[in-house]
Amino acid sequence: MLNVLLITADQWRADGLSAMGHSILKTPNIDALAADGVLFRQHYCQAAPCAPARACLYTGLYQMTNRLCRNGTPLDRRHDNDALAARRAGYEPTLFGYTDVGADPRAHHPDDPALSTYEGILPGMTVRTPLPGDATAWLSWLRSRGIQVPEEGFDRIFLPAEGPVDPPSDAPTRFAAQDSITAFLTGEFLRWLEEQNERPFFAHLSWLRPHPPFIAAEPYNRMFASEDGSAFVRAAHVDAEGAQHPYLDYVLNSQPKSHFRQGAEGLAAEWNVEDAHRIRQAYWGLIAKIDDEIGRVVRGLKDTGAWDNTLVVLTTDHGEMMGDHHMFGKGGYFDGSYHIPLIARDPRRPAGHGITVDAFTESVDVMPTILEAIGAPVPHQLDGRSLVPFLDGGPAPEDWRRTVHWEFDFRDVASGRAQQALGLPLNACNLAVIRDDRYKYVHFTGLPSLLFDLKLDPGELRDVADDPDYRHVRLECTERLLAWRAHNLDRMLTHTELTEDGPVTA
Repeated sequence: MLNVLLITADQWRADGLSAMGHSILKTPNIDALAADGVLFRQHYCQAAPCAPARACLYTGLYQMTNRLCRNGTPLDRRHDNDALAARRAGYEPTLFGYTDVGADPRAHHPDDPALSTYEGILPGMTVRTPLPGDATAWLSWLRSRGIQVPEEGFDRIFLPAEGPVDPPSDAPTRFAAQDSITAFLTGEFLRWLEEQNERPFFAHLSWLRPHPPFIAAEPYNRMFASEDGSAFVRAAHVDAEGAQHPYLDYVLNSQPKSHFRQGAEGLAAEWNVEDAHRIRQAYWGLIAKIDDEIGRVVRGLKDTGAWDNTLVVLTTDHGEMMGDHHMFGKGGYFDGSYHIPLIARDPRRPAGHGITVDAFTESVDVMPTILEAIGAPVPHQLDGRSLVPFLDGGPAPEDWRRTVHWEFDFRDVASGRAQQALGLPLNACNLAVIRDDRYKYVHFTGLPSLLFDLKLDPGELRDVADDPDYRHVRLECTERLLAWRAHNLDRMLTHTELTEDGPVTA
């Protein structure tokens, strides 16, 4: 049996690796994996933030079908996922980290603690090393190594070792790089890998970083100069940025600094360009650490003899705005939140090793790819398509998608903040995007739509939805988006018909 290793590094932009042409950030180990596998250059996730993005990744279904809208929305228990499918194929899927999948309350007693968090475990996964939001296992490991952990634990361990919390500085973390949460999880996986004794495995290594808080350990905190890199893609002023759309204005006036820098107060949009450079400096350092950990993982696979029999898939859940459009984090409609890395290496398919793919691919493609690779049935209801033809080194199939899609739901079920601020009912707090090589159309249910000409405006700074010269483009995009939704409606039972002779399945 083929081994499977699915690796996710949380909140990772597509341009955050040198194999994608980054001029400053160097990621030699990830580049080496890409050179020995397939690099997908136009890969996009289908939702944000973490839980919705991961639901699409794990189920192979668009948000419109799995309906996991926000962090805290339960995942409907009727949906299949890659872990359950792998179990049916004879594997024991094993988790290192987290999956952020909320439990379906219909399958639990009302007092079940599983219903008090969205950081639940994907059904079908065996947990070897859990890392929920409080990172208890990591903090316990730190204490066992004689490292002092603040009484508040995870909430304060990411405060800088010196200097102010805000404005951001290049001060390092209070712990060394070898004691980081990333290094800890890698070590846990490698220890488990040595225990397998050539038994076929299916593992999910789910790193938290480069997810906030944006602070890196030495030497990664100063690996890049704060002034390095290109200018941020943004309007001249926050007010001018927010004028593009009511939803964008709402985000810029509500996104707190504390989501990205532990202990900071005020709005993230208040950070100036120098502050944004400091944050990006730390972000790149966190990615450089991920690259080093990829090197450890690959060496571990080779040392145990598993490298030549392991499908490795490296990706993330969603992207990161990282100062573009005066924003940090993920969500909304800009490419920075949804254009993400994907590298896959199947050792049995050398014809594909070293190639790059410029066709549009999506997170929902990962599940059917893994299933086909291990010889398991691919359920007909999945929205994604297998990427195995690309792993074989072949061209895109003739009927391959010419567009990518994603959705974002900004409802606040518990607080109602978004609904109140934007004057929208709960079910109108969402958007859907269709994007091709030239145009990007953003359809809001309860707010004005947007259209960008990416050839003339790659930074998505000028909305042309109401420009008469683009009226035909907007109509065509609207029709294509409607056709996409109609084609991908829930197909769980639509391929089955009850007849006098019993059920017939197409």
